[in-house]
Amino acid sequence: MEDTRSVASLMDSTSSKIQQLQKAFAELESQRAVTLNLKWKELEEHFHGLERSLKRRFHELEDQEKEYETKTRKAQELLEKKKEAVEAKEKVSLERLQKKRDAAVFAINSALVKYNNPPPISITSVEDSPNKAFAADGTDENPDGTVQEAEISPEVKAYPQLLKLCGDMDSAGLHKFVSDNRKNLASLKEEIPAAFKAAANPASLVLDSLEGFYPVEAPNGDGKKDGNLLGMRRTCIMLMECLSVLLSGLDSNSLAVVLSEDVKQRAKSIAEGWSPLLGSLEMDACNGNSLEAHAFLQLLASFDIVSGFEEDGILKLIPMVSRRRQAAELCRSLGLSEKMPGVIEVLLKSGKQIDAVNLAFAFELTEQFPPVELLKSYLTDARRSTSQGGPGNASPAAQATTGSELCSDEFNERELTGLKAVAKCVEEHNLEEQYPVEPLQKRIVQLEKAKAEKKRATEPTKPQTKRPRGAQPRVTDNHNNNNNNNKTGYGRVIPERYPQYVYDNRQFLNGPIMAAQAPPPPPPQTYTFSPAAAHGNFYGNCYQYQPPPPYFH
Repeated sequence: MEDTRSVASLMDSTSSKIQQLQKAFAELESQRAVTLNLKWKELEEHFHGLERSLKRRFHELEDQEKEYETKTRKAQELLEKKKEAVEAKEKVSLERLQKKRDAAVFAINSALVKYNNPPPISITSVEDSPNKAFAADGTDENPDGTVQEAEISPEVKAYPQLLKLCGDMDSAGLHKFVSDNRKNLASLKEEIPAAFKAAANPASLVLDSLEGFYPVEAPNGDGKKDGNLLGMRRTCIMLMECLSVLLSGLDSNSLAVVLSEDVKQRAKSIAEGWSPLLGSLEMDACNGNSLEAHAFLQLLASFDIVSGFEEDGILKLIPMVSRRRQAAELCRSLGLSEKMPGVIEVLLKSGKQIDAVNLAFAFELTEQFPPVELLKSYLTDARRSTSQGGPGNASPAAQATTGSELCSDEFNERELTGLKAVAKCVEEHNLEEQYPVEPLQKRIVQLEKAKAEKKRATEPTKPQTKRPRGAQPRVTDNHNNNNNNNKTGYGRVIPERYPQYVYDNRQFLNGPIMAAQAPPPPPPQTYTFSPAAAHGNFYGNCYQYQPPPPYFH
């Protein structure tokens, strides 16, 4: 502003300078020895022109300065609003975190109170009565093996049948019960650990349930093609997880009784039998969702037999289960927390950035592996493969089917899957501020719309029945001669008024004359009959003429 004022004061002093110059010019003209061709008027106009130009430019600069100040003020106001919004979100997040913290503290305190005040009949009496080790929480059995309804454990409310199945060590019945109630799998997973307490040996019950995980007739069969085998394998994994939940609540003495050396040796034998069958699995083919690898790792974790197997072999299986939601907890149970940076590096090299981000958040490695950069890299790779997609880059099955059109659909589907995965990951880990999802959602809507339009265009159209052209013969029906209620006009039944004319050597169907039922005409033949007979009481349409009855007066 000081520079502007100094420029304005200088411009205001222009007139005085011009007057001083005029006086100097007049004095010079009076003392000149030679007549000058330059006139004062011309100099005055020149200087006034310069003055006007400077003033105009000065005013323009003032307007630009005011406009800049206005934009700066608006930007500051917008920045303040965003700052307030961020502070509000931080406050909400802190309140939500505080609620979760309070709930966690309450749960821990409740567990401590329950642990410090055990029921009168506890699991520590297992040495005296091993078969009643897990029936000590209030479940008692009758001599016939049934569970008394009055003493059902309060932890098993929705499915008391689980107590009977676990008490009888019925692994097959337990499998069938879980399969029949798969719609309520969440509540089942909550009650099965408590129901295991009714079993004489819950670890042996779980090991019995693993029989048939690899069918004898096809040990290397693909479970994805067999729905029953797929469901059975998922049930096996769930039962091992429930056993881990049960074992996590036991003290060291009870844990040593449940996981005895015989049980561990039996579990190790099963794992050694499964280990060679995992050699045929490929990380890319599993797509991070292998039930076989998950079951093997869960078996090692649940029965604490990790030390009996090589760590490198176990680490190679982690990328095969990286997409499953239990992957992080499974790695902790196996004692692989310190090895997770190497596992994440393997996932990144194989193009599994989404799984890498999930594990980075689970093990607090986001500083070493920035999630936003990994998600953008994953999306860039997906778009690059889409833009470079063509008949030569597609799979052999796609090339053999419909060529470039199928390739385009395949790459569009790949991009759509990648966009949905990135958007879901951003929402799960609250990365919206660092990575807005609005552009991703718009692109997802665009691709889904194009996919729907392509599907509608390729669907076969239903053939429409066409009415035959020309006049059609009337339909007669001797059974409904008096049907006058049909108001549509189609297929109207009328009485047969004229008898059918039959040629000597041409056959017609008996009954109504239907164009659709008429047989193909025979070769033309020569007929001999008299003109009188040919043009007697018959019309040209082969119907005989009958004169109307006389009127009665």
